[in-house]
Amino acid sequence: MHPMLNIAIRAARSAGNLIIRSLQHVEHLDITTKGLNDFVTDVDRLAEQEIINAIQKSYPEHAILAEESGVQGDHDTVWVIDPLDGTKNFLHGFPHYCVSIAVVVKGRIEHGVIYDPLRDELFSASRGDGVKLNDRRLRVTKRKELAGGLLATGFPFKCPQHLPAYLATFNAVFPQVADIRRTGSAALDLAYVAAGRLDGYWEIGLEKWDLAAGALMVEEAGGVVSDFTGGDDYFNSGNIIVGNLRLHKHILDSITPHLTDELKK
Repeated sequence: MHPMLNIAIRAARSAGNLIIRSLQHVEHLDITTKGLNDFVTDVDRLAEQEIINAIQKSYPEHAILAEESGVQGDHDTVWVIDPLDGTKNFLHGFPHYCVSIAVVVKGRIEHGVIYDPLRDELFSASRGDGVKLNDRRLRVTKRKELAGGLLATGFPFKCPQHLPAYLATFNAVFPQVADIRRTGSAALDLAYVAAGRLDGYWEIGLEKWDLAAGALMVEEAGGVVSDFTGGDDYFNSGNIIVGNLRLHKHILDSITPHLTDELKK
């Protein structure tokens, strides 16, 4: 195991333990509104600092891009951190959220960890070395058509200007598949595609910390990851489609006619 992946795993588990301990007093947490439908709690901040402390003990020179504290440092190696992906789920007692950590070196995602503390499921990947759930190697599904498929998506709650276009894409995809899930955690959706629990996924306007680790996992599980043009600028645009080679194309072809010019960039 690469040393940086090992540090990410340890940091994710430590943050996950903190999240689990906090479940006993969720109703007493300090909750702050960051933006439209976007919230942060004491737990987000404490879990993030737990992760940063673990990283800086071993790699004090590396840069940090974290959801709550932003950018720290200037280095070719950047740790991209979402301390609690699915904060609204956590606050409502909906048992679906995770810790996500990725390592980006010279603009390329090299390592990723997604940890679900409730299920004690640890997804981990290093570029060229595959992806695992705990100790089991993962592959995307082999489904060839959308028919019978189970997809996931996310609503553009932070950018409501894209809601009409999003609903058009949903209406285009939904009649072709068995069902679509909206779980509230983009990182876990991506990990589930890598694990073969979902056949594909698309979403508008994600942040880097939402998608970095999971996108690497899908690629390492044999899947395809792209933006809405079919290109590879998803890390910057936040617009993402994932699935195996065939399903990715089916999703892309289905939603492209319904996207605005802004989303096609």
